[in-house]
Amino acid sequence: MDSPSTVPKGNILIVDDTPDNLRLLSSTLTERGYKVRSVINGAMALMGASAAPPDLIMLDIKMPDMDGYEVCTRLKADERTREIPVIFISALDEVLDKVKAFTSGGVDYIQKPYQVEEVLARIENQLTIRRLQVQLQAQNRQLQQTQAELLQALEQERSLLRRIEEMAAIEERNRIAREIHDSLGHALTALNVQLQAVASLLTTDPAQAQSFLTQAQRLGKTAMQEVRQSVRTLRADERAEQPLEDAIADLAEEFRQVTGITPTTCIQLTERLPSLVSKTLYRVVQEGLTNIYKYAKATQVQIQLVTTGDRVCLTIEDNGKGFNCEQKMTGFGLQGMRERVAALDGDFHLTAKPGAGCQIEVELPLSEVLQ
Repeated sequence: MDSPSTVPKGNILIVDDTPDNLRLLSSTLTERGYKVRSVINGAMALMGASAAPPDLIMLDIKMPDMDGYEVCTRLKADERTREIPVIFISALDEVLDKVKAFTSGGVDYIQKPYQVEEVLARIENQLTIRRLQVQLQAQNRQLQQTQAELLQALEQERSLLRRIEEMAAIEERNRIAREIHDSLGHALTALNVQLQAVASLLTTDPAQAQSFLTQAQRLGKTAMQEVRQSVRTLRADERAEQPLEDAIADLAEEFRQVTGITPTTCIQLTERLPSLVSKTLYRVVQEGLTNIYKYAKATQVQIQLVTTGDRVCLTIEDNGKGFNCEQKMTGFGLQGMRERVAALDGDFHLTAKPGAGCQIEVELPLSEVLQ
């Protein structure tokens, strides 16, 4: 390996059909630290440049068989040599000659007779430009590779998020099935018992039968409400494309229709939320209102949703009968809310006391990866 002091400043191919010109320029450049190859015609220049591409070519114009213009044109047409800078060096001094040189692909033009220092300065200038181009191309390739890797990682992330959504949908349907089994199944079983009692007492004790029939009607109404609630839950994904403000307004209106209570809402969002964040908040509000309707016996409900910096905060509060947090934290609704919030690295807090209502607080990060 060459020592640092003997590493050439650049590899230069000189093309000139005049031997004296070749010797003079080759000697000058070699003394200044360049590695030089010399050829006497265009055919040899094309062959030498293709076999071992130099860093720069010094090219004469007037040569037999093939002039410098054609040589340069062929170099620029070959993928192996098109990036090599070509400096024309010629005695021709017409403007049209120079224009033709640049048109054929040359990067500079030195007119004979030349000054050595001028030649050296022009050579070093083009070599510097070429080195910068090579570095830029290498950086561009690295950027393209990095971009491809990032796109691949992003696609994997999106695939994972889609899988999470699919799993969440499956879990949601399982939860609904459990709810139907526990609440609707219980109501229908009790309804069947009441109707059997009505049938057995209808002729012997009409008054008692009427009492059982009243109970059966109440149970039938409860069962219908459970069915409607399950259908609303199953249809929730159809509302996913709605703005979150509108979707929550629909939930509040449904709650009013069922309970007669109009929830107070305060929504202040400074930007459109990521899809998964919106879906999660919608589900939490939906589940929170369902729990209030079923268990709280509340007369007032408040929903607040605001963005603060890089987080979104949701609060659902009621003035219902409350409960002991230490004893009642395993219901499907609360468990589902916790799991949804945890899946997005959010925080879930529940505050409740017997006779003092309940408050649910949720904070979710507004991470760009969830877009």
